[in-house]
Amino acid sequence: MQQMEQQAAHVGTRIIHDIITEVDLSRRPFVARGDNGDTYVGETLIISTGASARWLGLESEQKFQGFGVSACATCDGFFYRGKEVCVIGGGNTAAEEALFLTNFATRVWLVHRRDQLKAEKILQDRVLKHPKIECVWDHVLEEVLGEQDPPGVSAVRLRHVTTGEPREISMHGVFIAIGHDPNTALFRDQVAMDSEGYVITAPDSTATSIAGVFAAGDVQDKTYRQAVTAAGTGCMAALEAEKFIAANEVAEAAE
Repeated sequence: MQQMEQQAAHVGTRIIHDIITEVDLSRRPFVARGDNGDTYVGETLIISTGASARWLGLESEQKFQGFGVSACATCDGFFYRGKEVCVIGGGNTAAEEALFLTNFATRVWLVHRRDQLKAEKILQDRVLKHPKIECVWDHVLEEVLGEQDPPGVSAVRLRHVTTGEPREISMHGVFIAIGHDPNTALFRDQVAMDSEGYVITAPDSTATSIAGVFAAGDVQDKTYRQAVTAAGTGCMAALEAEKFIAANEVAEAAE
């Protein structure tokens, strides 16, 4: 990432570290305001604010993030080859994560607070039939247990949602799979979004509902959520923004 930043700066990109707190997309040029008081104006805007994984909010969960607790099986699954892991959740994300982890782990515990999955039927069938996946129904994660030196997960403590009875299971990794939230609050009521808050883009494009505004990465991609796909759409957005500016310059010159 540092090399990419250096390359961008080398070809003339001006990199500014600021937090944008307000945007006005009602007309061009678009205006963005930072929390330090600076104002940024541009003929195009690329939204690439990403999406944030939902967490349970447990203190132990935060303590072991990066040391056995993860929200991305495709990112970290290979670390658990030959080990036991658990996935927390019951929707499509949890089912997909659990199935992916069977490529590495010896056993995958799927912990869900209800007595059946919410995932699509085809995913449910695959999960329930898989010999490496064991479902733990009607339980919630209460605490992640582990060592501090060196840091690592050793077990989870679960609680039955009805009886309150605790259960402890030894394992090496915990994957929180309760979904993601796109970071789009800044653009709400300005750009078209779906019911989950992801920015809607045109087919085979990064163009949004506003001419000159483009969206790239996890902010508009709820399917893949990978760095390589985000980089790809980032490239698309840059090229489309460049074409948009060039086309408008020609139009203005003609006028």
